[in-house]
Amino acid sequence: MTDTLPGNVLLVVEDDEGLQRQLKWAHESCHVLCASDRSEAIEMLRAHEPAVVTLDLGLPPDPDGTSEGFATLEAILRLKPDTKVIVATGHGAHDSALRAIALGAYDYYRKPVDIDQLGLIVARAFQLHALEAENRRLESSADGKVLGSMITAAPAMLKVARTIERVATADVSVMLLGASGTGKELLARAVHDQSGRKGGFVAINCAAIPENLLEAELFGYERGAFTGAVKSNIGKIELAEGGTLFLDEVGDIPLPLQVKLLRFIQERVIERIGGRSPIAVDTRIVCATHQDLEAMITAGRFREDLYYRLAEIVVTIPSLAERPGDAVLLARHFLNLFARELNASVKSFAPDAIAAIDSHAWPGNVRELENRLKRAVIMADGKTIGAGDLDLGGGNANEGALPINLRAAREIADRRAIHQALTRTEHNISGAAKLLGISRPTLYDLIKQYSLVS
Repeated sequence: MTDTLPGNVLLVVEDDEGLQRQLKWAHESCHVLCASDRSEAIEMLRAHEPAVVTLDLGLPPDPDGTSEGFATLEAILRLKPDTKVIVATGHGAHDSALRAIALGAYDYYRKPVDIDQLGLIVARAFQLHALEAENRRLESSADGKVLGSMITAAPAMLKVARTIERVATADVSVMLLGASGTGKELLARAVHDQSGRKGGFVAINCAAIPENLLEAELFGYERGAFTGAVKSNIGKIELAEGGTLFLDEVGDIPLPLQVKLLRFIQERVIERIGGRSPIAVDTRIVCATHQDLEAMITAGRFREDLYYRLAEIVVTIPSLAERPGDAVLLARHFLNLFARELNASVKSFAPDAIAAIDSHAWPGNVRELENRLKRAVIMADGKTIGAGDLDLGGGNANEGALPINLRAAREIADRRAIHQALTRTEHNISGAAKLLGISRPTLYDLIKQYSLVS
């Protein structure tokens, strides 16, 4: 834990005690700490996290050279990269200064020290450090990150995040329901990260593994259990000991294997294929599917008892279309990410691109958005991504523009809500009115007003 000091903190790394006193006197406006060698400087850095450091390159045990000074510079920037380090050069001044700047030093000054000149350099360093810190604060508050890495500002997803936070520490199975591309694995990782479990996070996609291999992947096998089993193999359930096993697309587990999985969840023991000894395993199950498991139970394709074991807590993840504003928020995140990796010249979106992103339905959810942005960053010719670069097809850039006034915005919202309610109730007026929280006559009036077909 660091010791919090008032105001700006300056660390003077200098083995000349007279110069230490002089610099301390010259910088009365900030809290000045002094260190005489590398170990003392690192100790001060860890304890007080100074914003600015003045560093003499000629430190003991190499006071006549620069090796110890450069080693100290590298150690400071490795531990706290945002520190503004101002180096003092006296040995091969020009070359040493260039090398220090190349390593990441903020600035340099030559000995003998001009106190006034150094004071200006230190003041500018504090200003820059404060500005960068404020920028980081604003970015972190504006990126919409919750649960560590999930990006959202939509109320529906924030509700999901709060649910994940509450259930993560409870020893219960969690089922995540949502369409493909909504971020089920990301949320499963969040459950694990928030749980405090010491073991690892192990994921397996049950739909991607052939039925005859899935049992071996989950439960493992002993040597000689079948042709080709030349050595014993640990399954995913054992690998997740003390941690979390994420079963993606759990609806694709075949019925015979569902029985074995149910036994594990009930008794917390497994048997490898070809094995005879039960193995106790402390593994938490988080599963996900886009399928309607209740319909599969009715059709006899999924065991009801397994469903209730897996679905102790059910979390339904909204589609991207149900998360107003998130598409643009995520798009900005992906642009920054892919620009760093693929095309550093791309800096921003054109207004028509923002409008297109905001108005698109995103049937492929976040995965579709991510792929579109990756392609757009690669294909963009200039610094700005336009609507054409997104290749959303047939969309009008003006569709995502703000309505002309509040009445028009209300009409858009009313139309969408009424359409959704009628669709959910198969155009039953009484049921739709109940969903909307209005009377049947009011709904009839709105249908007539907006020329909607009931």
